[in-house]
Amino acid sequence: MIRFTRPAAVALSGVLLIAAAACTEAEQNQAEAETRAAGEQAQDAAAKAGEVVEAGAMKAAQAVERGAGDVAARLEQNQAEAAAEGREGAIDPATDQRVR
Repeated sequence: MIRFTRPAAVALSGVLLIAAAACTEAEQNQAEAETRAAGEQAQDAAAKAGEVVEAGAMKAAQAVERGAGDVAARLEQNQAEAAAEGREGAIDPATDQRVR
């Protein structure tokens, strides 16, 4: 069974209405072919749009991951310095032990 997105279904139903109003068999056949083509185009456009959205989400996730890694590295460096200086409450990243 072919699944259509809402815009594809609306386009497809509009073309079907036009096809139903066609008078001759040739006109009906042409309308049916146009309906199929419109459905395929709508389905292709929906698939491309989905790929664009997924690619954007991937890029955003990669940016968040890079940013989180940078933040984690800075925090770890700050905690290492604080632990080396003996500041109470800091956690030494090398030992995972809190300075008391």
